[in-house]
Amino acid sequence: MNDSRETREAAVRVVGLRRRLGEREVLDGINLEVAPGELVTLVGPSGCGKTTLLRAIAGLESLDAGSIFLGGRDVTNVPPECRRVGLVFQDNALFGHLRVEKNIAFGLRHLPASERSERVDEMLRLVQLQHLARRYPHQLSGGEQQRVALARALAARPDVVLLDEPFGALDEVLREELGWEVRGILSQRNTAGILVTHDRHEAITLGDRVAVMDAGKILQCAPPRVAYESPATRFVADFLAVASYLPARDGGSRLLRPHQLRVVAGGPHTVSRVEFLGATHRYTIRA
Repeated sequence: MNDSRETREAAVRVVGLRRRLGEREVLDGINLEVAPGELVTLVGPSGCGKTTLLRAIAGLESLDAGSIFLGGRDVTNVPPECRRVGLVFQDNALFGHLRVEKNIAFGLRHLPASERSERVDEMLRLVQLQHLARRYPHQLSGGEQQRVALARALAARPDVVLLDEPFGALDEVLREELGWEVRGILSQRNTAGILVTHDRHEAITLGDRVAVMDAGKILQCAPPRVAYESPATRFVADFLAVASYLPARDGGSRLLRPHQLRVVAGGPHTVSRVEFLGATHRYTIRA
């Protein structure tokens, strides 16, 4: 990805965010920038602070310190309803008593009727649900419901769309398909996105950059290949993928990924187990 954050105003900029609950620093000096059209994935263990960070950007979580800027505007003390933020949740939070078109139009009540109708039609085309505009949420599949939720989030033309585990309830094939659709739509609309996920594969494949969190800190925020091949810490290396370490003469260690190893015949060691994993095999070797 061509990193244009240096030449464009960041859609999202958070500076020194801190949030304490009792003795625990839930957010411990978080700094993050997201460019228009960029999707950053937040990944980390449960309780690391990623959902709290998302809620803070949305204005749903109070802060002890730090600042939040959206589209260049300081919104640190601005209420949620006055921030230009779109939200997509795992359960999609659609209004069951409203048709698809009315769900999408929900945040557009301030617009004249004709403009509101045009915006809804635009969003329906964007997520390819024109033929389902008159349906109710219970008449849609899980993937269709999430497309409606995304359309509703984008309809008000926000500075950023915040996605909290949006694909968690979907099967694996649909998750991957919808994930790429969402990434493409955000890029097409030049809208920034921050996606929280527990799925490391999802974080690496969907994000323009992946931010790995632990104990309230962002340990590394980098393009997926950089984070994978040059992790900033051992925690990042272990969290993103299977890692092995060889001790070095200087007292350190060398990180090895599975794709860097080859099994060859004639060595002094014994293969004690072979596991077929679909696209790959896992070998257990006894020295």
